[in-house]
Amino acid sequence: MNDSMSRFSVKGKTALVTGASRGIGAEIAMNLAQAGAEVLITARHHYDLTQVCEKIRSFGSKCEAIEADLVSINGAEEVAQKSFEHFSTIDILVNNAGTVKVAPFWETTVEDWDQMQAVNLRAPFILSKILSEPMRAQKQGKIINISSVAGIAALSGHAAYSASKGGLNLLTKVMAAELGPFNIQCNAVAPTVILTELGQKVWGSPEKGEPMKDKIPLHRFGKPLEVADLVLYLASPASDMMTGQVIALDGGYTAL
Repeated sequence: MNDSMSRFSVKGKTALVTGASRGIGAEIAMNLAQAGAEVLITARHHYDLTQVCEKIRSFGSKCEAIEADLVSINGAEEVAQKSFEHFSTIDILVNNAGTVKVAPFWETTVEDWDQMQAVNLRAPFILSKILSEPMRAQKQGKIINISSVAGIAALSGHAAYSASKGGLNLLTKVMAAELGPFNIQCNAVAPTVILTELGQKVWGSPEKGEPMKDKIPLHRFGKPLEVADLVLYLASPASDMMTGQVIALDGGYTAL
């Protein structure tokens, strides 16, 4: 008889989660750790990283932190190389770090455009390129990119952000095609508004939030743990036949 719980376990695996000092990334890191993984987290904010690591360690799991800024090429490469100082290989890579600035496309500066492409698209490319090498050698690995419904459907004020996430979606599919022969699964999670601290600030007011909820069949926004649970599935053996997918975790928003 199959042991269903073991298929959703990541015990004995190593995971790197970017942008993990708060919000969705922190929830993903804690969820993976509670499911058995040894976790490496990275973000720009040392204090917040330390707090997340301490929380993960408090329930008996291993956690290490790397302070870095993924806006630069060197920052992304440094994270990848430093990860090998903690683990010989990364079995699960979660490219979660992201940035967004909302503005009409004609008001979006080139600097803001470049920053969003760098963090949201180039950094996942660099990290996946470097960390997939030992995955290819061991013929096993999981790469999970955190995208957005804004990369699937047009969302006013999100031109640069949507371009970066749309690019990430297609990068995910190409990586799935090329890494599939090495038994590496690559998928993307595309959430709607998630009520993190930042999400609450942007969408928390009824004037801003209610019109968006009206477009969502479930008439609510998502929770960080709901993203983390989907990531855990994609990181586990239960998803070994799933690759190249962009999964909209959006309460039905893109179904309309």
